[in-house]
Amino acid sequence: MVVMVKAEVVVVVEVWGTMVEGEEMTVVGVVKMMMAGWVLVGQRSKLRSRSPERVGKGRPGLHESIGDPYLNTDAGTMSPFEHGEVFVLDDGGEVDLDLGNYERFLDIKLTRDNNITTGKIYQYVIDKERRGDYLGKTVQVVPHITDAIQEWIERAAMIPVDGKEGPADVCVIELGGTIGDIESMPFIEALGQFSYRVGEGNFCLIHVSLVPVLSVVGEQKTKPTQHSVRGLRSMGLMPNILACRSATDKNIITLYDVSNIWHVPLLLKDQKAHEAILKVLDLSCASEPELGEWTTRAKLCDSLHQPVRIAMVGKYTGLSDSYLSVLKALLHASVACCRKLVIDWVLSSDLEEATAKEVTILF
Repeated sequence: MVVMVKAEVVVVVEVWGTMVEGEEMTVVGVVKMMMAGWVLVGQRSKLRSRSPERVGKGRPGLHESIGDPYLNTDAGTMSPFEHGEVFVLDDGGEVDLDLGNYERFLDIKLTRDNNITTGKIYQYVIDKERRGDYLGKTVQVVPHITDAIQEWIERAAMIPVDGKEGPADVCVIELGGTIGDIESMPFIEALGQFSYRVGEGNFCLIHVSLVPVLSVVGEQKTKPTQHSVRGLRSMGLMPNILACRSATDKNIITLYDVSNIWHVPLLLKDQKAHEAILKVLDLSCASEPELGEWTTRAKLCDSLHQPVRIAMVGKYTGLSDSYLSVLKALLHASVACCRKLVIDWVLSSDLEEATAKEVTILF
């Protein structure tokens, strides 16, 4: 999901991508948040991508726009066998069924202008060319089509959909289709330019990717995600967040930076990593690991504020790992004494008599 923040408006863009038939994933762009994916199509998982928006409904103001890279100006003449039902909006707009899902899921009211199709964009650009708005210039996909897409996104951000007046806090833009499809390329290029134009901090890409599980061996494969991230980067979109989907919640482990290393086993235990390992090795767990004292130690280390300063004299002070065992011993001792360890490194050569006379300020 892509989120763009401009003035008082945040724009969120979703892009759908496909590599394998039968599943559906998402790529989203936003000035503040964007979700992206391109591994599978057809699974009807787009509502999952709307869950962050449902959670954020407590915040005032939500606008929504949907982009579909087909050449139809709308879904009114499309066969239900091709694209499912045609959803009719309150203003009479005939759109993709996904907009109906979003209205129900988010409790909003969309308009025909919230549905952006390649057909509408090309018609918009051709009409401008016929009026002479381009002053005789050669009209091309870049920059004219891509600029039109960005203009439409910004214009859609001003359309109220949640019953509130004035600019919205968030506008979600979903780009349908498949990343890598020829018809999607102008949208991808436009989003890449858009993210560069609004700048870092105003554009976040959440890449939603499938982690398939091979039924024969029950093994998870991350190669599709690796390829999809590489593809996004090659198109000028850099994922900020990876949201990996799998058929099961087992063996999905998150390891992020923690305040101290003693929190790592607790993090793994909370995610039942030990149970996953025991199952793979066909071992039974006699009892749950006793980590009460370990938890106390981890919390104690976070609460230490009163420092204890210790000078460390050595020849290789440029690399603290050269004295790692000593450092760990001092750390354990300081924690036992409820003190925060502060090391003052002293290069042994600075203590030589000649150096001491030259650099008296050190002493």
